[in-house]
Amino acid sequence: MKGIISLTSYVLLATVSVSNAHPGMKDTFSELRTRAKAERAEAKQLIGDLKTLKDAQLTAIGKDIKAILLDQKDARSNTIDTSIPPGNVDSAACKADPCCVWKWISYEMTAKFNGSSGRCNKLARGAVRLGFHDAGVWSTSSSYGGADGSILLTDEFSRADNNGLDAIGSQMKTWYTKYKPFGVTMADLIQFGANVATVVCPLGPRIRSFVGRKDNAKAGPTGLLPKETDSVDTILKLFSAKTIDAHDLVALVGAHTTSQQHFVDQSRDGDPQDTTPGVWDVAFYPQTSGNPPPRVLKFKSDVLMSGDSRTKPEWLEFSDRNTGQDHWNDDYARAYTRLSLLGVNNINDLKECTKVLPAERKTFVSQDQVLLDRWLQGEFDQLNDMVDNAIMLTGVS
Repeated sequence: MKGIISLTSYVLLATVSVSNAHPGMKDTFSELRTRAKAERAEAKQLIGDLKTLKDAQLTAIGKDIKAILLDQKDARSNTIDTSIPPGNVDSAACKADPCCVWKWISYEMTAKFNGSSGRCNKLARGAVRLGFHDAGVWSTSSSYGGADGSILLTDEFSRADNNGLDAIGSQMKTWYTKYKPFGVTMADLIQFGANVATVVCPLGPRIRSFVGRKDNAKAGPTGLLPKETDSVDTILKLFSAKTIDAHDLVALVGAHTTSQQHFVDQSRDGDPQDTTPGVWDVAFYPQTSGNPPPRVLKFKSDVLMSGDSRTKPEWLEFSDRNTGQDHWNDDYARAYTRLSLLGVNNINDLKECTKVLPAERKTFVSQDQVLLDRWLQGEFDQLNDMVDNAIMLTGVS
């Protein structure tokens, strides 16, 4: 199936770690991995206007995005503009800088998404999920839908599976009302919010962020979002139709690392999907296939994916405690860039405002780990909301 790397290539990738036991084989496995990556790149599909435009017609941003989509360029950036905005959002100086309004938005989002514990809170996690839900309502057979803001601009939000998104949906609408007069679209606001939230979460990647998407007042197609009870076959088919292969799907699923569920099993309201809710680490991968503390709740679809021959090798790669974090951040950033551009027909005309994102935090230590560990063992249910809001767990007896 086009868009899904062959099982052979996954097996080649999965065997790379064997070179640690056999140093003489290191170069051979390195070559195999490079070859497998090249095979994946060849299978990648272009989207939007990048499918028809020739390289000579592409802007500098268009060329960069094309390279990202083809696995030829890193989707992360450390370029940061630390200067204060040139003026208020309605000033002439601010209006003259296309990223000025986004710097103000970044300030507000960063403040809203951080908790006193240093972890990212439920609004941040909701922002990531909202980005998935808006962009994911698209497939290669769709003539509309995708990252167009329709989830909040139509009745799509009220009739969609929006469990847990009410708070972030309300906040996004407030920001949209405030910044729409300055040219901000809901489509951009949702995807920019997902990228701010990702880097606000400790250890999260700083994903290159592009603006210029157009809003759509038509609700997207239905039946295009995965369910936690779906089979691996169903999910692979669903994402292949979005030009997202098995490798990138495994990377995207890792966003569950920050989550606390409220609706999959309401008897376990607030239970996380790994032992580090609010932290963008790779604990989710080995714990989904292993035996985590009792409060960790595993989605059926995640468990199936962790053991399926088409997805297990990459799952194991991300599970590596030494190399998994950077590998996952790299792959996630590239995969999410593709997701965030589904249904966008003017990709070549987008502008980049990555520089206004907050800095990434490459290290993190929970200062309240002792209490967090006891909560993970099933004690102190009264801490659920505090963990959800990323509040420091202190003074609790």
